[in-house]
Amino acid sequence: MSWELDLAWLLGSMFAGILMGSLTGLIPGFHVNNVALILLALSGTMVAWGIPLSAVATLIVACGTVHTFLNYIPSALIGAPDGDTALSLLPGHRMLLAGNAAKGVAYSARGSQLGLLISIPLIVVARILFGPEMGLYQEMRNYLPWILLAISSMLLITETTRLTWPNWLRKLSGGKLGEDSRFAGFLAATGFFLLAGMYGWAVFALPARSPVGMPNASLLLPALAGLFGVANLIDIYTTTSELPPQKDDWDLPPAGPLLVPCFWSAVAGGCMGVLPGMTAAQATVLVMGGRNVAAKVQGKEGYGMDFESGMLPVLTHEEILERARAEAAGEEIDDAHSEQDLEIIAILSAVNTAVTVMVLGFLYIIGRSRSGATLALKMMYPIDKWVEGEPTADFIRLLVVCIASGLIAVPLMFKVAKGLLKLHEVIPLQTMVLSVIIFVTILVYLSTGWIGIGVLIVGVVMGLMPPRMGIRRSHGMGIILVPIMLYTFAQKFDAFGFI
Repeated sequence: MSWELDLAWLLGSMFAGILMGSLTGLIPGFHVNNVALILLALSGTMVAWGIPLSAVATLIVACGTVHTFLNYIPSALIGAPDGDTALSLLPGHRMLLAGNAAKGVAYSARGSQLGLLISIPLIVVARILFGPEMGLYQEMRNYLPWILLAISSMLLITETTRLTWPNWLRKLSGGKLGEDSRFAGFLAATGFFLLAGMYGWAVFALPARSPVGMPNASLLLPALAGLFGVANLIDIYTTTSELPPQKDDWDLPPAGPLLVPCFWSAVAGGCMGVLPGMTAAQATVLVMGGRNVAAKVQGKEGYGMDFESGMLPVLTHEEILERARAEAAGEEIDDAHSEQDLEIIAILSAVNTAVTVMVLGFLYIIGRSRSGATLALKMMYPIDKWVEGEPTADFIRLLVVCIASGLIAVPLMFKVAKGLLKLHEVIPLQTMVLSVIIFVTILVYLSTGWIGIGVLIVGVVMGLMPPRMGIRRSHGMGIILVPIMLYTFAQKFDAFGFI
């Protein structure tokens, strides 16, 4: 009966994790990392109750996998992304405004599904490259700060925004610095990236304590919630009052056209999974940049990198009524960016899921955690590293749970999205957005107190800056990258121990 009991614990904890991942994916600002760290704090009590640690680990993995599928929904249909889905807000919300929210959900589901399945063979490749045979991870650690600096520089250099120089600089330069300058856009992006980095440095240095005793209080939650979440909600609240009718197009798109971009998304997700501080946002920008370079080499016009810059489109009441009449007449309502937006949604979803799978693989390959979930697993029980030719039984079990949870998440995602769109018909959009802002603010206060509210307000002010400057929102990830680069450079070059 032992194997039957083990199977019962496995299935029970997996379905509990799927339910929990659905909740974390749908609640803005509540990340799976919070659940993992809470479960870590309660693991001793759970073992005392007779719950095996393997069941807790299964719950964490299932929760993390399903979270990457469903966290697109609050980003696109409510306008409240987390740090991993911040880039999907504009493309996803444009699809909502065009009446194509269902198609956006379908592309996100397909992207996450492909990212999950493509990551499996990539784990084997990662094992060969970073395992004991080739040992590239130890070599890479020596160059880690330079790698992070190179990727950050690449993200800034590919900023395509063109800005006008201030009048005093134009006069000082004798007219050489004029309008429509890409270098001015690059400087603006660099300035915001460094500003976000200094903000992150201050956030990491401040103490955090929950007034109600919630465990693992972190000011990173209000910082990211303000920078990527509430700021975007304010833009939506001020630009859109209601939504046009939505097309009932829930069919999964064919996998063939998305196979190549999702493959490179999974590769980029693997790279981000081994590098500290890198997220799905940076991986998406790198994939889109690579596609632009490939298109130009072939003599084609690329999509460009402006998919996440600019303000949300403003729809007046008359425009919404016009869309509704056209929809009723059977006309095709489509956004000018719809093809690009759909591919970006699929790419971001693929990266997001691939990162989750790859960080689990790297936990067993190099023994390092790259997320709150894998950190909880590492602290919960000793990790049996994959050093032999065959993967360990523990890793195989968690990988199977990851795949099964992801396959179940696709139909679950459609059911939840349909329910949320029906909710849109009952509750006005602005009321829903305002409710989410209040909910996030209360969650921040309960987890970090008044100091968290202050951090949230500063984050909101900073989060409102990129769309008004016209630069990419992902430069706000300097909040994590800059402190990590400063720390790694200090470790490498501070031979006398001054820092």
